[in-house]
Amino acid sequence: MIHDNNLVDRFWFVISFLILGCGFSFAQQEATTADGKKIFIYPDGTWKPATDENIRISPVPISGLELPEISSSDDVIYHTGYTLSYNQNYHVANWVAYELTAEETVSVVKRNDKFIPDPLLSSGTASNADYKGSGYDRGHLAPSADMCFSYQTMAESFYLSNMAPQNPGFNRGIWSKLEAQVRQWAIDDKAVYVVTGTILTKGLPTIGDNRITVPAYFYKVILDYTEPDIKGIAFIMPNEGSKEALQRYAVTIDSVEKLTGNDFFYQLPDEQERIIESTMDLSKWSWISTKTQSSNGIQTSSSWETASRTSKNYDVFLRCCEI
Repeated sequence: MIHDNNLVDRFWFVISFLILGCGFSFAQQEATTADGKKIFIYPDGTWKPATDENIRISPVPISGLELPEISSSDDVIYHTGYTLSYNQNYHVANWVAYELTAEETVSVVKRNDKFIPDPLLSSGTASNADYKGSGYDRGHLAPSADMCFSYQTMAESFYLSNMAPQNPGFNRGIWSKLEAQVRQWAIDDKAVYVVTGTILTKGLPTIGDNRITVPAYFYKVILDYTEPDIKGIAFIMPNEGSKEALQRYAVTIDSVEKLTGNDFFYQLPDEQERIIESTMDLSKWSWISTKTQSSNGIQTSSSWETASRTSKNYDVFLRCCEI
């Protein structure tokens, strides 16, 4: 236990002796003060409070890190380029998850625009007829530009299970910008883990004979698990056109978990998951356009309602949260 600065000095005298005499070295050590507060002590004798900002996260090998926690009732389909959880009640996917590497952003094949039913989905799938004349786009959850690294993955990206009805202004506007931004992050950070999904509640409109639900909101959750700057960010967006900056829709990963009930990146060590998912620092992410970028800063999970303020219909958002 460290009680005062004199004790800290004596402590570091002993440590320095060990370092010089035994060739022992380390980056930082955690200690506890007399009043129970944790601090980090560094080899040069300095120390800092053990706040989340000072904790250094080191990645550990985790297979399937992109997958949210899956229950026995989930209808999960595994494709080459992505995994999806399909909701038979709403006839759209709950989420689509995949890792996107920098190498996979290099286009090997062209977009094919062949929208077809998912061959691995036995029932409840949409048809092209459901979208015809509806006024909605067949909006990708896993975008085709993220799946352009092989003919197989490109074909899979056009499965109708990977689509959800999206307002054309949304799909071709801010949603497309977000997709491009994520690809840039994959290039900048070598790889990112992506989960894209729908926020589904009772009473939403449907289209077509198969009654395909039109989500009021979509989300995207991104994890950069590559050193030196491991971090997470999420977005909640209303299904409507917008000229707002992407940063206006940025929230913590915890925020999306509260809305959806999903447990994202649950395989992370507990302390890493807590830190990554409860904080969101815009300044740690590169942005394609900074013309309308909001001021940088850290948001905590208590500020998850920021996304609601960007919607033209706040009441719809509140109803969407009642799940």
